[in-house]
Amino acid sequence: MINPLLEISEVSVGQHFYWNIGEYQVHGQVLMTSWFVLGLIFALSFLGNRDLKQIPEGLQNFTEFITEFIRDLAKTQIGEHDYLSWVPFLGTIFLFIFVSNWSGALIPWKIIEIPNGELAAPTNDINTTVALALLTSISYFYAGFNKKGLGYFKRYISPAAFLLPINVLEDLTKPLSLSFRLFGNILADELVVGVLVALVPLVVPIPLMLLGLFTSGIQALVFSTLAGAYIGESLEDHH
Repeated sequence: MINPLLEISEVSVGQHFYWNIGEYQVHGQVLMTSWFVLGLIFALSFLGNRDLKQIPEGLQNFTEFITEFIRDLAKTQIGEHDYLSWVPFLGTIFLFIFVSNWSGALIPWKIIEIPNGELAAPTNDINTTVALALLTSISYFYAGFNKKGLGYFKRYISPAAFLLPINVLEDLTKPLSLSFRLFGNILADELVVGVLVALVPLVVPIPLMLLGLFTSGIQALVFSTLAGAYIGESLEDHH
């Protein structure tokens, strides 16, 4: 029997720089760019918050703006009573996807030579987007079960018991739709820009690259908004 999850993990384009960890192979180029993205986020957070002032100035203005934006997003999707504890999770998801997408649009990863394969945005790999989607699924299951206990599972037979298979299937397809939407959009954007840069002068793809920056930000917003909506849905009371 072939594990379907292993088949999904091989949905990718091009060659990969494999690292062997025990009996498993991982995509080394994804880990390298992911560490780079996490390093950027850490550096931004450290520089913006190392010397907090009552009246923010400089980089602290920027980090506080991002924090307020994520807090408002969480409040809108989850609700005033439960949103605060989920701000760190939604903020991490949003920042990682946003910086990953922009790194793919702004940084010429392909000119950096590695032994095999080529570098690209972390979200350009299906394994990254599936991992983010599974984290979201675990989070909304945890949120609902933590608040309602076993009563959480009543939602699967609401409004009628015969809807149980459909409700279960809906929860299983949520992470798949999240992961494939993000993966498909980022991969398509990078492929289009790459082809145009190879075929026509650099000036022509610039508008598309700017559009790619916009859509990359939208994809991060869509993913984190849907993640918040799923968590909010699992927390709301069904009567």
